[in-house]
Amino acid sequence: MIIHTHETADIPTPSGMMRMHVFRPAVAGRFPGIVLFSEIYQVTAPIRRLAAMMAGQGHVVCVPEVYHEYEPAGTVLAYDKPGTDRGNFLKFEKPLGGYDGDARAALDWLAASPHCTGALATMGVCLGGHLAFRAALDPRVKGTVCFYATDIHSRTLGQGRQDDTLARVGELRGEALMVWGRQDPHVPFAGRQMIREALETAQCTYEWHEFNAQHAFLRDEGHRFDAALFLQCMDLTRNFLGRVLHISA
Repeated sequence: MIIHTHETADIPTPSGMMRMHVFRPAVAGRFPGIVLFSEIYQVTAPIRRLAAMMAGQGHVVCVPEVYHEYEPAGTVLAYDKPGTDRGNFLKFEKPLGGYDGDARAALDWLAASPHCTGALATMGVCLGGHLAFRAALDPRVKGTVCFYATDIHSRTLGQGRQDDTLARVGELRGEALMVWGRQDPHVPFAGRQMIREALETAQCTYEWHEFNAQHAFLRDEGHRFDAALFLQCMDLTRNFLGRVLHISA
């Protein structure tokens, strides 16, 4: 499916204007919506390609700039030590309420878009996996796709490093697709078990997949990228969203 890839929307949030990058089918019609949350580097080339992949399968995808309070609109952090250090610093500098306000604003905008059916999902990688999961606590979200979501088990997202994501798992009304790499040092076995036990205790509806892969195995730049696993995970995602959003899979 041919798509539009260079649209942006600057939307108000409780903590200021936030730029979102919008990817959508170029044909007329309305499509289910996905809020895609990036890793700590914001809207990099690999994130844009992931968004384009999802839009090309019949979704309106918006990608927020998660550090809009701290960086000028359009800022992309590099995949190097200074970029990593800055991204990690801001991950813990930003208040938890700021992340939640951003998610509500993005979902509000997407639900009201003339290109969207109103069926909503969230998706994310790394930091974005955690943000996608938190955003899915909004009852409007029918499904969330979370790849190697960081800091859920350690409860350390945001300023003060005392998030309540695990404690709120019971608020999840939609379904979740959780995907992990067994060789990911950021989410060790004990951490993954903690998250899964919370989902079980809360009787959530979810899929759980673990692969022999490192952190960031979806990122198609760098030595950790696994192309075969990327395609497998995209197939899992397509089937999952096709079911929970009630579109042809």
